[in-house]
Amino acid sequence: MDADPIEAMARARLSIMEQVGKVIVGQEEVIEDLLIGLFAQGHCLFIGVPGLGKTLLVHTVARAVALEFSRIQFTPDLMPSDITGTDILDTDPETGQRCYRFVPGPIFANVVLADEINRAPPKTQSALLQAMQERQVTAGGRTYPLEEPFFVLATQNPIEQEGTYPLPEAQLDRFLLSVHVGYPAHDEEKRIVAETTSAYAPEIEPVLDAREITTLQRAVREVPVGDHVLDYAVRLARASRPEDPIAPEGVRRWVAWGAGPRASQTLILTAKARAMLYGRPVPSIEDVQAMARPALRHRIITSFAAEADEVTSDDVVQSLLEAVREP
Repeated sequence: MDADPIEAMARARLSIMEQVGKVIVGQEEVIEDLLIGLFAQGHCLFIGVPGLGKTLLVHTVARAVALEFSRIQFTPDLMPSDITGTDILDTDPETGQRCYRFVPGPIFANVVLADEINRAPPKTQSALLQAMQERQVTAGGRTYPLEEPFFVLATQNPIEQEGTYPLPEAQLDRFLLSVHVGYPAHDEEKRIVAETTSAYAPEIEPVLDAREITTLQRAVREVPVGDHVLDYAVRLARASRPEDPIAPEGVRRWVAWGAGPRASQTLILTAKARAMLYGRPVPSIEDVQAMARPALRHRIITSFAAEADEVTSDDVVQSLLEAVREP
């Protein structure tokens, strides 16, 4: 593979981090996971308490890559047509005849923020997830493709569950990565407070456009992978399944259902994107290990024993990383 896309991706990472850093303080790992999801042509689920800047982060990244941004606030009364769009009865100005005209919904954008996705009922969630998977919308018997690049970032509040509709495991699996957004450190929070309570208004300069992003997305798919890296990713995913012979004792005790083949695919694809972001032509086992938590945490269903022992899916992934040996 030509080295130019690799160099372009590495330069883009540094430039985007610089632009986003004008607005977002800290959260480098979260931003990196977001960029990996973008270049790997997947969608990301962001989980964190309110007030951590998730919406601002997504909007800022969209500005830094010159993509059309759309935000959908999920509420219990949100209908599928409020997302995808609907046919309306209109009058043709030339003929005077009445006809149906499709009015696109907010999903027709490059970067779509689905804010608090678990607040909408399952029927509405399914409309979004179907568009995410098929990258098209069907209305009135006609199909409308979504413009590439198409990138959905959903947020979910982990503490306020009353009146919500948690995403089923099969729908969670549609997200390439599950990214946890934590509290800032003391010095970071001090800087956040100082900047957001002043007249500071930074200008974000676009680094990439839609055409350049789609080119880099294709380049990620072309990155070769060593057989030892491929084997390690598959063994890591298989070890999360309690019935598999290589599953460690902790998995057999704490896991009800392990990650499926989509997890192995995600580990390799995101490892490719991460390698390119750091200017390397091929991914390593370290890249797979770095992506293990966001790639696996939402695909591992813990058991009642795990709840009793206060073991989370992140703890299970850590045990996998310690148990599965490198080739």
